[in-house]
Amino acid sequence: MYNLAIYTFIAIATSISFLFLSSPPKSYYHSLFISDSLSDNSSIANNLYILTKRPHVAGSKANAEAATYVLSILSSCNIKSHVTSYDVALTYPVSRSLILTPSSSEKTIKFGLIQEIYENDPYADVANEVLPTFHAYARSGTATGPVVYANYGRVEDYATLFEMGVNVSNTVVLARYGKIYRGDIVHNAYAAGAIGVLIFTDKKDYGGVKWFPDDKWMPPSGVQVGSVYDGTGDPTTPGWPSTGECERLTNEEVDDSGNVPLIPSLPISSADGDAIIRTIGGKEANVDWQGGKDSPIYRVGPGPAIANLSYEGQQVISTIQNVIGVIEGEEEPDRFVILGNHRDAWTFGAVDPNSGTAALLEIAQRLEKLQKKGWRPRRTIVLCNWDAEEYGLIGSTEWVEENRELLASRVIAYLNVDCAVQAGHFRASATPQLDELIIQVAQQVQDPDNSSQTIYQSWLGSGNDTTVQVRMLGRLGGAGSDYAAFVQHIGIPALDLSFGNGYPVYHSMYDDFVWMKKFGDPMFHRHVAVASVWGLLALRLADDEVLPFNYLTYAYELQKSAEQLEAEISVNGIKLVPLYASIEKLRKAAIKIEDDIKALKAKRSWESVRELNDRLIMTERAFTDKDGLSSRTWYKHLIYAPARHDDYGSNSFPGVSDAIEKAKSLKSTDSWRSVQHEVWRVARAITQASLVLSGRLT
Repeated sequence: MYNLAIYTFIAIATSISFLFLSSPPKSYYHSLFISDSLSDNSSIANNLYILTKRPHVAGSKANAEAATYVLSILSSCNIKSHVTSYDVALTYPVSRSLILTPSSSEKTIKFGLIQEIYENDPYADVANEVLPTFHAYARSGTATGPVVYANYGRVEDYATLFEMGVNVSNTVVLARYGKIYRGDIVHNAYAAGAIGVLIFTDKKDYGGVKWFPDDKWMPPSGVQVGSVYDGTGDPTTPGWPSTGECERLTNEEVDDSGNVPLIPSLPISSADGDAIIRTIGGKEANVDWQGGKDSPIYRVGPGPAIANLSYEGQQVISTIQNVIGVIEGEEEPDRFVILGNHRDAWTFGAVDPNSGTAALLEIAQRLEKLQKKGWRPRRTIVLCNWDAEEYGLIGSTEWVEENRELLASRVIAYLNVDCAVQAGHFRASATPQLDELIIQVAQQVQDPDNSSQTIYQSWLGSGNDTTVQVRMLGRLGGAGSDYAAFVQHIGIPALDLSFGNGYPVYHSMYDDFVWMKKFGDPMFHRHVAVASVWGLLALRLADDEVLPFNYLTYAYELQKSAEQLEAEISVNGIKLVPLYASIEKLRKAAIKIEDDIKALKAKRSWESVRELNDRLIMTERAFTDKDGLSSRTWYKHLIYAPARHDDYGSNSFPGVSDAIEKAKSLKSTDSWRSVQHEVWRVARAITQASLVLSGRLT
């Protein structure tokens, strides 16, 4: 009651003050943005329903129609909007087959490779528009050989098979989805000597006693499709945009890049995976490699089952469409806050990605309401709806590559939402200077699952100290969504938000509006909450006179990563003194800019705020290096990049990690000297960042 009285008093005082002011303060509009009076869960539900009426894979007519719909909503909100198109290399399935010969005496099994329509499926009439199950950019070809079960297909799984005496050469690997990116499952199998790969959706990870539409779990015939391309952006235009008659790599050059698989692969269902598992002999797999309680015993093979998989794909140059909406800032129109979500889906995409698209449109509609009440952003807000993310973050990457210099000089931050609502609690990942801002905003937005507390209180749980707060936030080293080009290629502060981190019907034809309405977010309150957090973060970054960045968090994060690195390599004579020294410089620079901000606010002298904000913006750029990682030059960021053998995974100091892996393999003096060189590179980048943050020449 005491807090309520205080808030009531503040509200009355604020209202009275409006009588004497030309316009309300920005904070008034920010509070209004997250109020019930502006939010509309029924509008979100309607937008999601319309966006997911048909499958809309990148390059399809249905996806172009979805782009038109997004454009119409933005335009109806009086947001200046346009479409930016690119002509990119996409692949589609032509034919597939999978035949299994359990043994010489048993009957051959020919798999149907079909996801089954469920009873009373409202989308049965458009189910034929769902592409046949396939892997984008999979190698066309046929592979025939004994089957080896390789667990999740990680590097360590092949090490286990080697220890068990299992020879993977000239076999067809059966691996299950989970733990790592599917493209790396195929690459790791090729590196181990396999000639083909089957990836199944194990019931242990994605199934239940009942399944969709009766429960949230993946049906036995459900298949997780997706890309197996390990790069970012159009494979034929690495580093430059796919516009008009641009330069393109040949197919042979794309193959030589190492980013596309060199052996065929197919995704298969849990039912088909189970049937194959039952035909594999050899040694019994380890306990942690086994399936669920109703599964057969998993054995590693090879054989006696012989698999014959055949895949033929077609690569075409397809037109994709990014939809861009711009709300120009009044005081600083040349500083941009960018919000992004992709639109294309492998099937209906109710979770991935159109729960995020619906939230983006909700933000647009709320911002229109704010503008009608007199709000104008200090800085420019850009709303981006990307295309062809599923193929390899293509739409966002081509746009970043085309606008690289302008973005690098003007963008404050990039705010990403992919799957706004999955299954689970609120989660956020960010570059560390945004941690404190995310926590502040999460303290202002009501938890959609418990109206008596905020998202922050639900997120924090029983802990209440800063170390718990830091652990709550993930980092953006992986290449799992459209933030990758912004962070890892040009060094822009960024974050990624969602409720949940994975859901059972991921990338299958069962990711439809019915699943969302029954199991994901029946009342669409989580969608409302994501829009509130996402939009309020954008408003703070667009309107705060001094940008709400905190680089002390960054210094703390780097210190922690350095200590973990030291524990790994200290026995090999690698010196981390330059790294620790550079982190200390960054810490001191972070303290200095905090003092500068306090002094500026005390004097209420805002003439130098622009220079101070530019220091905060450009510090992240300094963590990049124009030469990029030694063997992955597109990745310029020396602090965050994907793990080498898991595109979804994240490494701090990725260049150092790559060099360590190589040194452990070669065991040579020169290879360990390369590790030391990478340590120096990181140290120099952090030192540059500290100089930018301090704003002083040496």
